Amino acid sequence: MDVIDTVFEVIDMRSFSNLWYWIALAVLWSSTSHWVLGVPHDMIQRARREGGQAQQDVEDLVRINAGRLLNLMDHGGLILVGLGCFWLSGLAVLAFYYQVEFAAAVFLLLAPMTLVVWASLRVCRRIMAGENTGEVLHRRLIVHRRWTQSIGMVAIFVTAMYGTWTNVNLSILN
Repeated sequence: MDVIDTVFEVIDMRSFSNLWYWIALAVLWSSTSHWVLGVPHDMIQRARREGGQAQQDVEDLVRINAGRLLNLMDHGGLILVGLGCFWLSGLAVLAFYYQVEFAAAVFLLLAPMTLVVWASLRVCRRIMAGENTGEVLHRRLIVHRRWTQSIGMVAIFVTAMYGTWTNVNLSILN
């Protein structure tokens, strides 16, 4: 039992003081802002510069990914929204009423992602309605990427402030 206690003392298992949580947060947001509707940002930039086959590749990827996302939401969206609201509200109650740190950490990862999914669905609808070629598509993808980055910056800031506040409170109590 002493070995396990030593391991848990050396490796802090609380969420907001754990380095792996902050690495996961950074990877989540960098990946989310790099892959706009399943298309890497560098591919969008290359299509803007070169056109031709690169442009066709971007249009194909956007058409495929937008179609998949809209098909998923059109056929099972109500169930997915219901389950998402159930889990997020459960996490919120555990996190902020019962003060479960792990629930707060997961909530602060997932809640902003719901905004990104909502924005992605709006962009997919516009793309499928006709904004699916050329410069109009590039602009739509870049604006969506900027919105995603803005949501990510606010989410990282809020998470950092809440995590710092939690760590300070726990260090005062101990």
